[in-house]
Amino acid sequence: MKYFVGDIVKMRKVHPCGGTDWEVLRVGMDFRIKCLKCNRVVMLPRPQFEKAVKTVIKTALPPTLISENSHLKPLE
Repeated sequence: MKYFVGDIVKMRKVHPCGGTDWEVLRVGMDFRIKCLKCNRVVMLPRPQFEKAVKTVIKTALPPTLISENSHLKPLE
């Protein structure tokens, strides 16, 4: 599955603060994600991240689609 910066994902395990929703801040070989409840930032290797994701709650448009479709509003 493709992930983009700005995606909101639900993880399988609960964070110690009680949150399960995370925002993707960086994609690549490693993923940087931020807990939406306590704002903690964590870096995970791609295989670990892909295994830990349960569902994608909100998908962000990829950067190429944003520039091509600048008249569209981003998902909120």
